[in-house]
Amino acid sequence: MDITNRDVREITMSKYFNKKTVPYWIIAVLVVLIAIILAVQFKANSSSQTTTATVKTSSSSEKASSSTKKYVAGKDYKIAYSNTNLIDKVTIQKGLKASYLTDINDLMNTDEQTGSNMAKVEVYYNKDKNLLVENLFKNGHSSNEATTAVVYDLKNNQIVNSGVNYDTNYQPSWLVYTWEKLAK
Repeated sequence: MDITNRDVREITMSKYFNKKTVPYWIIAVLVVLIAIILAVQFKANSSSQTTTATVKTSSSSEKASSSTKKYVAGKDYKIAYSNTNLIDKVTIQKGLKASYLTDINDLMNTDEQTGSNMAKVEVYYNKDKNLLVENLFKNGHSSNEATTAVVYDLKNNQIVNSGVNYDTNYQPSWLVYTWEKLAK
């Protein structure tokens, strides 16, 4: 009995993997790989938190709890960016981080001994000198006069002045960021 090439292929290939089913197997493997990639991407996006210019109102299930100290944008505080054509949000955040103004728990803390107890933070951009002037308003003080000011030099990446009074050479010009504690 003579074995032909066709017979050899039939003997070595299983009935689940032959020329007709190869494209289906390739498609199935690709679908599984895409599903894994999407699942990993979704997990990475859901675990990182980003701040946007528009803050959505939170649902009732996301209320802040005093035991967990989780504050919710739109319910406990609001953030607004303006004049983003002059300076991007990443640069603003860099200046805020250098001044320790990115920790929402610290800003919201009402304990005078341990927290900053802020009512509002306004950040102005001095385009001529490439400076961020951060005016901090503490709770219980006049709402039209900052209790502290921090001046951050964007060119040299450093704080150049901080305190109640700052040099008029740092005079702010454009409001670019506002963080405000909302009344409960």
